[in-house]
Amino acid sequence: MESPVKHLKGLVTDSEEVQSHFTVQTMTTAKASDSGYPTEDTFRDIPITSSSMSSSLSDDLEKGVEPILIHRQAGANEVKAFDCETYAKERRHDTTQPTMVRDQCNGVPPGHMVNLPVKRGNRIWRGLRYSLFTVYQRLFAMCLIANMAAFIFVLAQNRHTTPWGPNRDHVAAAAAANVLAAFLIRQEHVINSLYAICCATPWWLPLRFRRVVAKLYHFGGVHSSCAVSATVWFILFTALITKDFASGDYNQPGVVATAYVLMALLLSICIFAVPKFRMVSHNKFEAVHRFAGWTAVGLLWVLILMVSQAASDMPGAGSLGISMVKSPVLWILVAITFLTILPWLRLRKVEAFPEVLSNHAIRIHFKYMKMGPILGLRISDNPLKEWHAFASIPAADGQSFSLIVSDAGDWTKKQIREPAHGYWVRGIPITGVLRMAIVFKRIVMVTTGSGIGPVLSMLVSHPMPCRLLWSTPDPEKTYGENIMESVCKADPDAMIINTRATGRPDMVALAYQLYLQSNAEAVFCISNASLTRKVVCALESRGIPAYGPIWDS
Repeated sequence: MESPVKHLKGLVTDSEEVQSHFTVQTMTTAKASDSGYPTEDTFRDIPITSSSMSSSLSDDLEKGVEPILIHRQAGANEVKAFDCETYAKERRHDTTQPTMVRDQCNGVPPGHMVNLPVKRGNRIWRGLRYSLFTVYQRLFAMCLIANMAAFIFVLAQNRHTTPWGPNRDHVAAAAAANVLAAFLIRQEHVINSLYAICCATPWWLPLRFRRVVAKLYHFGGVHSSCAVSATVWFILFTALITKDFASGDYNQPGVVATAYVLMALLLSICIFAVPKFRMVSHNKFEAVHRFAGWTAVGLLWVLILMVSQAASDMPGAGSLGISMVKSPVLWILVAITFLTILPWLRLRKVEAFPEVLSNHAIRIHFKYMKMGPILGLRISDNPLKEWHAFASIPAADGQSFSLIVSDAGDWTKKQIREPAHGYWVRGIPITGVLRMAIVFKRIVMVTTGSGIGPVLSMLVSHPMPCRLLWSTPDPEKTYGENIMESVCKADPDAMIINTRATGRPDMVALAYQLYLQSNAEAVFCISNASLTRKVVCALESRGIPAYGPIWDS
């Protein structure tokens, strides 16, 4: 049988040469250290963030990520690799024999691996660039600075007015406009339209331009910034009516009380959306975001009615209806309410056909609609409690699709142990991060575990030149033969690593190897937040376009 070693061209060129260097049984810590690999001893007494760590060592490790030790090095142990070509032949010609993920020695000494290029800039610059000045933070800062410039201008322009203070209606309109912007950038149709526009970027444009366009998925920075700005503007509005109420110029205690309740709701939404709080308790964040948001929209209607009523009671003013129609806040609020209700107008429970792949993963099939390319779907078993988004994989018949759910928490564990035959869905499917891959001629896909779902969603619906690196425990046993066949069809030379046998490989080094080997233009990583950030930052800091979902994408 043909050796599967040949299918890992980026790592091995000659199996005899590899076996002559070392095997798992002969690789000791001492030999590994002599060969230049880090070992347990390297990190035993040195924390990753220690200032005593040497610069060369710390450059090889990504901050905040568990170091890859000798028994996890892809080049220092036996790698279980999946041979797609042999798998396909066996499935086609001999279905009586069980197909297996075959063991092979894939040890490559440092001299035979292509070294990662040196990171650009110094450590301080890299820390700022990839932590404080990401595209998300830059979009956030741009919107916030624009709002704060207008905020300061309004205060400065009215500093000599008597009584002091800017026009309350203008301040309220600024707050409402920012709320509308925050809603708009999260609306499904708007998101899909933005992706459609950016994905129309032609290949003949310079890579420098295309790599910037591909960062579209950071648009959450606009959402967050507009929400914070709206809160700041509303705090100013509350301060103005409090001042007028205290001075006796605005005898509307109901308006003042409603404004304070609304301000508390806006502040709670912002606080629970802070990444730390959001990561610790995502369910609480989602509940506060949803129910506090709905309550805030309702109170905005109450507030505008009371403010308009107070304005109509003034001498020479028109009726309540005229006062409301003249207010720009009313029309902004109409749009906000429409955007709030719109997704829920499509709330429905659809039939599901679960396929339990293993005790770690389940594939859920749906037949209620035809799914477009590279779209994600939110599903729930309790529409008022929590929603979970998954990438859809279009079926070969073009009339159905499926989702892959792996054990990643209480909710997903429940779906695997107690498969449901119906789920709630709302709104429309949303375009995902991987859609931006089509602006590049050739790419490398890096994924772990159930991240293969979004990858297959991309490669099945939009085949393109791509090299695939998938690291997961027992891939065939966990995800089944159908998934394995789909992976092999997408990339016959896919590098599939069974981490149950090998431990975690060095995904950065392997991704770079495939990037050079395939002459790719970009690397996309779909994994957990820690590894995604590690791969993206490690490659981008070396000048390689790299992309992966962020915490708010």
